Amino acid sequence: MNEKSNKKLVILFAFTTVCIIGIIYSLILYWPQNTHHSNSKISIRSGTTLAEITDVLFEENIIKNKKIFKLAVKMLGKEKKIPVGTFQLIKAKSNYQIIKQLMESTPEIVKIRLLEGWDLKKIAGYLGHKMDFDSTDVINLATDEKFLIKNGISVGSIEGYLYPDTYFFFKGENEKIILTELLNQNKEFWKQSFKNRAKELGYSEHEILTLASIIEGEAIYDSERPKISAVYHNRLNINMKLQADPTIQYIIDDAPRRILNRDLRIKSSYNTYLHKGLPPGPINSPGRKSILAALYPEENDFLFFVAKGDGYHTFSTNERDHNKAKRRFQLIRKQLKKRKKENESKKVK
Repeated sequence: MNEKSNKKLVILFAFTTVCIIGIIYSLILYWPQNTHHSNSKISIRSGTTLAEITDVLFEENIIKNKKIFKLAVKMLGKEKKIPVGTFQLIKAKSNYQIIKQLMESTPEIVKIRLLEGWDLKKIAGYLGHKMDFDSTDVINLATDEKFLIKNGISVGSIEGYLYPDTYFFFKGENEKIILTELLNQNKEFWKQSFKNRAKELGYSEHEILTLASIIEGEAIYDSERPKISAVYHNRLNINMKLQADPTIQYIIDDAPRRILNRDLRIKSSYNTYLHKGLPPGPINSPGRKSILAALYPEENDFLFFVAKGDGYHTFSTNERDHNKAKRRFQLIRKQLKKRKKENESKKVK
């Protein structure tokens, strides 16, 4: 066999090898998987491995052969590039179609709206429902020492540090990513001028958030926030107990409800009827207006306030006037209760 023939054999062998490899490659990529479902939905969470993604696809009957699918993903070099999110797979029947749609489709976006005054428990329940994960994991993460240190939180919980706002997340994001973003929004609020103002008042950022959370729990109308803030500042300045009802609501199990006299005797560091000064930390997530009210209280001499029954409050500088206002409110409450009973009796008739 001459040299020319040898070269032809080598070329033929190489060509044949390439063809075989190409056929195997094509067989693996276009291996039929989803033969029964025209449309399917798949959720991929942050940190999910290829093996876990494959298991989910198999459990959802999107693929029939796990080994061939994983091999196809690795052949394309996508084993660490599949994005996080919830994806709608449309008529994806082969490995290539499934992988292509996972890589190129836009994941579902979830709108998250945290309201002012929500405490950690309520936020955890809301996030668990919206993002489809266990709310207990949020609670546990909220007090995780490593997570707190990583996010610059020097206290034992992120209560009060989750900034109320509207957010958008890819469905499938994990708890760490979501809470970190909420904490970052809180950090962005604290401009240097606000930090300076807190120092000027003699309080830390944590203490301002704590006071703001109490204001958030008391105020309904924005116009009253600086005035309510002034009452608490005035009390703190003369070492008078805050006696803030929202701190009692925070420590009773069946809140929110009407506060009873026995509630005021609950032994807790958050009970501002028993202890002077601010409680150990925030009792909810205060909004921007409440934080600003805590930083910039109205200048007045008020030490007391009580509800009027219409969302507003009567403010007093002394206990005598305050007691008069309380009696007026109690009368209004009795009248409302009487009307309610009368209306209920009419409905029965």
